[in-house]
Formats: sequence, structure tokens, C-alpha cells
Amino acid sequence: MDMITAVKNRILQLCGERDISINRLATLSALPPSSVKNILYGKSQNPKLLTIKLICDGLGITLGEFFATPEFDALEQEIQ
Repeated sequence: MDMITAVKNRILQLCGERDISINRLATLSALPPSSVKNILYGKSQNPKLLTIKLICDGLGITLGEFFATPEFDALEQEIQ
């Protein structure tokens, strides 16, 4: 799995746990819906950490909580 897929899966998981739509997440995060959708649909291949931080703020979690999953722990090192 790559980083973009892990980020996408995590956002979808968190929205599912909270029963909120992508548009609602965008509103809570003070982001345009297109920004969140671009991450989820693969148009954004390198989302900024600030964007992920705003998503975390909208979800009421820290960056640490966002990235503290087995999916992120299992990512292979990008630079060998």
C-alpha cells in the first residue's frame, strides 16, 4: 500500500466512524469540498500536511491519532 491510499482509507474510516459525509468533513475542516474529494479520488497525489491537519481539526483528533494505525506503520520506506 502507498501513502496516498493509506491517507484516503484513514479519512474514509474516520468519516464512517463518525457517520459524516465528505462534504460535512470539508465544512468542519474549513476546506473546500473539492480539496477533500481530490485526496479521496486520487487527483491529489501529494496532499499537504496542513490539509491533513485541517482534516484532523475538523474530526477533533490530533495528527498523531490520524497516523497511529497499522496501515501507516506497515508502509515501506520510500527512500532505500
